[in-house]
Amino acid sequence: MTESTHPDEWQLRVDMAALFRIVAKQGLHEAVANHFSAAVSADGRRFLMNPKWKHFSTIRASDLVLFDLDGEAPDLNKVVDPTAWSIHGQMHRLMPQARVVLHLHPPYATTIATLKDPRVLPIDQNTGRYFNRVAIDDGFSGMANSEAEGERLAGLLGDKTRLMMGNHGVMVAAETVGEAFDDMYTLERACRTLVQAYATGQPLNVLPDEVAEATARDWESIRDFSIAHFEEMKAILHAEDPTFAD
Repeated sequence: MTESTHPDEWQLRVDMAALFRIVAKQGLHEAVANHFSAAVSADGRRFLMNPKWKHFSTIRASDLVLFDLDGEAPDLNKVVDPTAWSIHGQMHRLMPQARVVLHLHPPYATTIATLKDPRVLPIDQNTGRYFNRVAIDDGFSGMANSEAEGERLAGLLGDKTRLMMGNHGVMVAAETVGEAFDDMYTLERACRTLVQAYATGQPLNVLPDEVAEATARDWESIRDFSIAHFEEMKAILHAEDPTFAD
């Protein structure tokens, strides 16, 4: 930690660096693309994000870049990918409650995003977590490289915390790093189950609405489970290679 870095910001940097490496180990990232961000200020206008085109598996706490929406605009040729600035900058500007924002192209969730019906249908406990709780974007028009596109995505997310980005990938927003990680992890596993179920060619046994709703509410009552999951994964990572915390 540098002398000018507040302890709370440094802990956030460490947690985010761990998150990047955990996600890389799980193969959920896209080359040196995809981005995670986390708000430092209460209004969300100062936030941390991964630097341009650095592989998730190598990111350290000190590598994360601190951006300020009220400061000088970043150099989009050097510091940050234009698509990252367009999406995450607008998410933090328009939705300060979205403290941590993850955007990925994970294999199974992206597969579902390519379907004409990209809903995560409730067919088991994991898919039930997302019953009526995922916003859908069916307006993909190419790479998200403008602030207007970032504004559009933030508007689509609305009062939800997950966005199935049709023909693109997924976005998850949460209050903490741990909750964001567990949500993305479970969403990808839910989509894997759904893809495999579709692949059988047999009719899906979709849960009744009341059962799916009860399942989703049960998930919402165990935030500590999500945080504990991340802390366990971080401890495993620290035992294997603690350099993420540098």
